[in-house]
Amino acid sequence: MDESIIFGKNSVMEALISGEREINKILISKNIHSDNKLNKIKDLAKQNGVVFQFVAREKFIPYTEFNHQGVIAFVSPVRYTDFDEFMEQKHENSSLVILDGVEDPHNLGAIIRTCVCAGVSGIIIPSRRNALVNSVVEKTSAGAINHIPIIKVNSLTNVVNKLKENNWWIIAADASAKDNYYNVNYTDMNFALIMGAEHAGVSKTLLKASDFIVKIPMENNFNSLNVSNALSAIIFETVRQKLSK
Repeated sequence: MDESIIFGKNSVMEALISGEREINKILISKNIHSDNKLNKIKDLAKQNGVVFQFVAREKFIPYTEFNHQGVIAFVSPVRYTDFDEFMEQKHENSSLVILDGVEDPHNLGAIIRTCVCAGVSGIIIPSRRNALVNSVVEKTSAGAINHIPIIKVNSLTNVVNKLKENNWWIIAADASAKDNYYNVNYTDMNFALIMGAEHAGVSKTLLKASDFIVKIPMENNFNSLNVSNALSAIIFETVRQKLSK
């Protein structure tokens, strides 16, 4: 059995109560009847900020050999860092990466590996509509998930606002931006770089909240650069500038 998955009402409930394992999300079958245990699972998930979803029974077909009772929890191989605790630390000329809708776990793993190599201070991901850290991410990152704080939050908008209140500069990557990424001076400031998914990009709300919006110039009209590659180009420009100084 995959150690990153917990099956059954009792097992999931006990995992939530103990708090020893970091749960990414919980799937609950639409076809099971509500009872005290299921209500307890939902209440505990809400208290702990764990996403739970009601899904069709077809989602449970790959797990029919297990006594899942219509409840499955997916567990992260790492413990996420609390955002407020991260902000309490001293940060000087530090960098963060914020991911807005990067749903491919292979991309997330590659991004984490790049961020560790570039000395990024942390990676922020939303609890919904974004890949979370699982065994695929762990493998793709080549173990880098163990060398950087990964911060899971419920609202990227709230996080960006808190960062701005604490003198962090917000930089968003967007293909339609006027400024090229290498024209921004990344030195002598704390900054957070927002990267969106290829199909949707950074949300309008986060773009509006950004201090800088930058693009990677292309020599032709094919500008759908893989998000992990795009991040590498931008983040290592910030490294180049800091080393040059």
